[in-house]
Amino acid sequence: MKKLLSPLDSISAALVRRPILLRFVSSHFTSAAASLVVDSADSSEPEAGSLRFPSVIPDKDLLLKSPTAESGLLLLDLIDAGSLEPSADLYSDLVKRCTQFKKLKEGRLVHAHLMRSEFKSDIFLQNSIVNMYCKCGSLDDARKAFDEMPARDMVTWTALITGYAQNDRPNEAVEMLPRMLRLRLVPNAFTFGSLFKACGAASRNGHCEEVHALSVKCGCSPDVYVGSAILDMYARHGRMEEACLVFDQLDSKNEVSWNALIAGYARREDCKTAMKMFWEMQRSGFEATHFTYSSIFSACASIGALEQGKWVHAQMIKCGQVLTAFVGNTLLDMYAKSGSIRDARKIFDRVNKKDLVSWNSMLTAYAQHGLVSEAIHWFEEMRKLGVQPNQITFLCILNACSHGGLLKEGQYYFDMMKRYKVEPEIEHYVTIVDLLGRAGLLDRAQKFINEMPVQPSAAVWGALLGACRMHKNAELGKFAAERVFELDPYDAGPHVLLYNIYASTGRWTDAAKVRKMMKDGGVKKEPACSWVEMENSVHMFVANDDSHPQIKEIHKMWEKIDAMIKEAGYVPDTNYVLLYVDEHEREAKLQYHSEKLALAFALLKMPPGAPIRIMKNIRMCGDCHSAIKHVSKIMEREIIVRDTNRFHHFSGGSCSCGDYW
Repeated sequence: MKKLLSPLDSISAALVRRPILLRFVSSHFTSAAASLVVDSADSSEPEAGSLRFPSVIPDKDLLLKSPTAESGLLLLDLIDAGSLEPSADLYSDLVKRCTQFKKLKEGRLVHAHLMRSEFKSDIFLQNSIVNMYCKCGSLDDARKAFDEMPARDMVTWTALITGYAQNDRPNEAVEMLPRMLRLRLVPNAFTFGSLFKACGAASRNGHCEEVHALSVKCGCSPDVYVGSAILDMYARHGRMEEACLVFDQLDSKNEVSWNALIAGYARREDCKTAMKMFWEMQRSGFEATHFTYSSIFSACASIGALEQGKWVHAQMIKCGQVLTAFVGNTLLDMYAKSGSIRDARKIFDRVNKKDLVSWNSMLTAYAQHGLVSEAIHWFEEMRKLGVQPNQITFLCILNACSHGGLLKEGQYYFDMMKRYKVEPEIEHYVTIVDLLGRAGLLDRAQKFINEMPVQPSAAVWGALLGACRMHKNAELGKFAAERVFELDPYDAGPHVLLYNIYASTGRWTDAAKVRKMMKDGGVKKEPACSWVEMENSVHMFVANDDSHPQIKEIHKMWEKIDAMIKEAGYVPDTNYVLLYVDEHEREAKLQYHSEKLALAFALLKMPPGAPIRIMKNIRMCGDCHSAIKHVSKIMEREIIVRDTNRFHHFSGGSCSCGDYW
């Protein structure tokens, strides 16, 4: 009786008349094929088509590598050798496995093999291939497969649109829609779901109404899932009125729709409304998810609402939510941006399975709080533990060096980016210009800009302009400002900086010209304001504004404090009043800066010894900085002020910034 050869012997002539090495074959196959192994002395071969592999193959063995270099996959070699019957189901299982585990290389092998088979025109398999490439993040392969298909259906178009939407290429997803409609294909709920996602992320928000109207015209019923996608689309563009209208019209609501609405308010930094929606969500019987908590912590972080953030954190613990990296990173950010660096560190230590974002968040916190030595130690600790830094990591450490005036260290870490093959982005160049400029090296900063390998942006010239304001260099400041005006004519910041440079150097005619330029161009300066959180409510103050109900008591309190700190050596710096008025009026103007009003209110209302946290929407002026240093000593208070650049921790008459900022 003739003995049968192993299937592997028929794959390659080189294997005939040799012992088969079973280590190339999974143990699942060896039991089925054990009777097929022969002695090397037997050279007889099976008749064509007489040998077949088991029809049922375990999923985990579908993508076994080939022991030869034929096709790259064992199953494909077996098909080529005639040892395994090809079928649409087998190809479908292979593609599904590649998709599930994002095996792009193996997926390309299967695709190439499929195109040489009798099933190459199967539209179901072709759609699966497009979907596989999209899920593996290879949009170019997906588009090529799509373009080469002899026929396409609604599933094909939906698969590619979804791929673009899910891989941060929303504009291309939206651009597919007109082509699809010209073929008289009618989008379904799945298509619209991806289109709404793409419209929410697209640069242009005009498509929102168009796609929304089309979904109505196509009779796509706005169920809770489609409705939530529409709501999220409007919310991502800050169009909360439309988002609320869609939300209110939903026949039923779920956690997704509530989360989309709360996230929309959080992105607008509307903490008050986000919190209100959070309470209503719970009263409606829906449990908060990690998406809900992440949005609420982001909203609290935007305005530094520490007490409200703590309350939500307590709710999360009470509900038994696990502190995953996703929620932990936003919670850490909330504590850091609310002025509590100690709590931020505690959260980092408790986060389950820390990721790179966790490390970057903590590094950002140290940089924002001016804890430069801690930031550098943290960065080096990351490297020791093998955490690979990315663009954000380097931006954080460069910012920390800038906050501490560490020029040598900043240059060192900027050069280190090459070692990690991290390409500097425009933000990194901005930080180096800022670092050089603040150190007074304005010529070096300008030379650095001229030698940049990329075109300088408005932010780069703005950093140089800010340094010119600090060092009162009017001529270079004018040059930098002109470059900014060309690139971003509607930003009020550079106009204000140039005005301040002229005013601080007594060039009032030039300052007046800048004011006129702003007026003629419709450029408006954002009013300076400060706020303080107290008893779960936020009290806002604007300079020289009398709208607060307790403004008289606040003024009296500041007058009392002002007298005390003057006795302790405080001298008002009228250089920070950039108006053409006499010295007496200048000093009077200084008394009602927004952070001073906020501080007086906090001293009136908060218990003795309690830390005071003040948030400000622009940079703190030098006179307020000096005054608050004296207050921290006289009143024996820890005072934390967050402005647009960083945190200032005042205690015992000194500031954590070392007066560098």
